[in-house]
Amino acid sequence: MTAAEISRIAGVTRATVSNWRRRHDDFPAPSGGTDSSPLYDLEEVRAWLASRGHVSAANPSEELRTTLRLRARSGGASDLLLLVLAAASSSAEELTAAARLPDPDLVTHAQRDVATAANAVPSADAVHFEADDAAVLRALYACVRDDGGQAALGVLAERELEDSAASGAYRTPEPLADLLAALIPGSTARVLDPACGSGTLLEAAARRGVRELYGQDSLPVQALRSAVSLMLTAPEAEVTVRAADSLRADAFPDLLADAVLCNPPYGVRDWGHDELAYDPRWAYGVPARAESELAWVQHALAHLTPGGHAALLLPPAAAGRASGRRVRAELVRSGALRAVIALPAGASVPLHVGLQVWVLQRPEPGGPEHKSVLFVDTAVDTVTGTTAAAGRGGTAVTAWTRGGSRSASLDWEGITAHALGAWRAFAENPDAFEGAPGVAHAVGVVDLLDDLVDLTPARLVRASRTEIDPTKLSAEVDATRQDLVKAAKSLARVAGRENWSAAGAGAREWRTATASDLSRGGALTLLRPVPDSVRTRAQAASGESGPPETRAVLTGSDIATGSGPTGEPMGLYDDTTPVIAVGDVLVRAVASTDGPMARVAGEQDAGALPGPQVHLFRPDPKRLDAWFLAGFLGAEENIAGASTGSTILTVSPGRLRVPLLPLEEQRRYGEAFRHVHALRAESRRATRLAEETARLLAGGLTGGQLLPSPGDG
Repeated sequence: MTAAEISRIAGVTRATVSNWRRRHDDFPAPSGGTDSSPLYDLEEVRAWLASRGHVSAANPSEELRTTLRLRARSGGASDLLLLVLAAASSSAEELTAAARLPDPDLVTHAQRDVATAANAVPSADAVHFEADDAAVLRALYACVRDDGGQAALGVLAERELEDSAASGAYRTPEPLADLLAALIPGSTARVLDPACGSGTLLEAAARRGVRELYGQDSLPVQALRSAVSLMLTAPEAEVTVRAADSLRADAFPDLLADAVLCNPPYGVRDWGHDELAYDPRWAYGVPARAESELAWVQHALAHLTPGGHAALLLPPAAAGRASGRRVRAELVRSGALRAVIALPAGASVPLHVGLQVWVLQRPEPGGPEHKSVLFVDTAVDTVTGTTAAAGRGGTAVTAWTRGGSRSASLDWEGITAHALGAWRAFAENPDAFEGAPGVAHAVGVVDLLDDLVDLTPARLVRASRTEIDPTKLSAEVDATRQDLVKAAKSLARVAGRENWSAAGAGAREWRTATASDLSRGGALTLLRPVPDSVRTRAQAASGESGPPETRAVLTGSDIATGSGPTGEPMGLYDDTTPVIAVGDVLVRAVASTDGPMARVAGEQDAGALPGPQVHLFRPDPKRLDAWFLAGFLGAEENIAGASTGSTILTVSPGRLRVPLLPLEEQRRYGEAFRHVHALRAESRRATRLAEETARLLAGGLTGGQLLPSPGDG
């Protein structure tokens, strides 16, 4: 194991590990690697840490990740994916008992479990565990017990993909998957995803009641992961997933689905252009070598029943590239293309590109003629022109990542409302659809069939902005400007308050303890969200057919923007699920420099469920002040020291450190942190209103709705 992995399991920084190596002669000697990057024996390191009272601070997922890397068997971790399915159906007590078995008995137990699971996935290869697998089997059972089956699947697939030459394998964000599934009108019984990856889109379809799920992926590990994941999240559905390239080796040549959902690979030139030149799927024209996306579009249409719909996530180049003009023209002329919806940058990988959703419908013989195509730009708000990610509902939030990449947390509620509102109104009566100026516009087929057949929504929707009522826009500008003036005065009042003083010649130092130490001492309780699979099992065991009520979900984005719970209301929970109470401290699970990392739960948060990217700390008010705790837990250096990951930095809650101070002194710090929170909130409000006022003015002046006053010259 590396020095970085030692720091993670010990709950310390890399610098601390370096100090141990220099100061302690009995620190384990390197057993491999190089002088600049030495490797250490895991068991020797653990024994050394235990001799000094260091309890492992690694969470179960991190422990599984470490044991996988040190696994003696060559190859990936796909043989363990089936075991997750069996383990997830066991109780916490059964998993604990299995993890405590002696190595030979543990291997026998796991072999029996995986044999049972193999019957549920007929296409899975036979699996055989060996004595050397005991450590990773023990870590897997613990991970499923504490973090859930989905977390274990993610770690295993991550390891398998690292060992392969595959690139570009990533999960479609859940809000985006839900949007694509919601774009399919009516009730559907059978859904296909021909590039299913980890199964996110099919999971979204299952949440909408679909009971026949078909998937295919070119990577065997992704196909198996998708099958297991779907069986965990939708145990009542009929799941069929195959591993093969859908364009070259279609596993379902005779399948006609009610709907197709797909996030296909982008920019692939070796997709089979030459060998598939005479394929019957190309009913709208043979895609050019550079147009693999249009091959996926026609593959989806070929698998639809007449009148069935498809929703595909595509790069913006597919809408305007010259090489795809003829195929696009046929899609428009035939009525197969029904809508193109532009998303803001950051909706999905690649994060710097604003992707598009194409909604298609297989023409019905003798069906209605489609005379127009809907175009929606969700990156702008109606009338105001503000972005969906940074409009009135909140500010855009960008995750802190290594290597310069950026992952945006967007206003999915606003994006979904724009997209679905326009699409449903258009689908109900295309001829009567009036659109929304600057946001949604229906363009006639004849107008689209020019020399370019450019289907870019921003270009086609922008032309409708001149329809905005000048009087309405002027009133909107004035109201927003007045709000800005009030916010600026409030910010000045908060910023003018002084509640600090210099520490003296040097910065103050104090002893600290980790959150894990404080939890063991009873000063606070760290509550983890219960995995979906556990909620589902608990509900099934109780005999309930549905949740008695629903609760809102507080997300990491809500903490960053200061909003109340905006997550999708959730009904699958039971008495073991943590519910947010006033005074709880909420910490985002993904490190970020945009917006606060922590806050104290107020009345608006009480009763909500913590989302999967939120850590919940419940302090004992007799020993810890909540605002003091939130201020130090969310400190930038503290977050950095407790974060792991190569691109997205995930916060390990047990490794966060807190100063050991008397309660009275904690309260003084807490009052200061409460003031910082108020200052940040007022600043955010003023910034948002200033940006909105500027956008309104600029859009009105350039759109012709507003005129400069005579004195402005």
